[in-house]
Amino acid sequence: MAESQATQRPRKIGEGPGRLIVSLYAVFTVAAGSRSLYQLIAQFHEAPLAYVLSAVAAVVYAFITVSLVRGGESARRLAMVCCAVELAGVLAVGTLTIVDSSAFPDQTVWSYYGMGYVFIPLVLPVTGMLWLRRAAPQRLSTAGQPQA
Repeated sequence: MAESQATQRPRKIGEGPGRLIVSLYAVFTVAAGSRSLYQLIAQFHEAPLAYVLSAVAAVVYAFITVSLVRGGESARRLAMVCCAVELAGVLAVGTLTIVDSSAFPDQTVWSYYGMGYVFIPLVLPVTGMLWLRRAAPQRLSTAGQPQA
């Protein structure tokens, strides 16, 4: 008899679509990190806020990547928090770049909700949180039935 989806073991974070999510976060860590490092060293005087925000994005991406690769419940929780921070950053910076574009003389990874990166910075944390939620171990009720 086949197991129902409610009683199947939780998926590991690095399985299936989780691998794509980990790969995207790794790519964004390198892309945002290398870009912001260069800008902080060579162009800091031009747009300090934008370049510091890009560096913050790279650090958040790195935390998420490491947490996803590490695995385990505490790493999953940390990745969930980091994804929420990332989403808040994308929404805040995206809104600020629309409302007051003069505050950002140069773009960040999160400017205009990640438009320069095909909106992946906006979609990725939502996808990551959904995947992390799905990969979470199920809690059992007192009756032994899985809870949502």
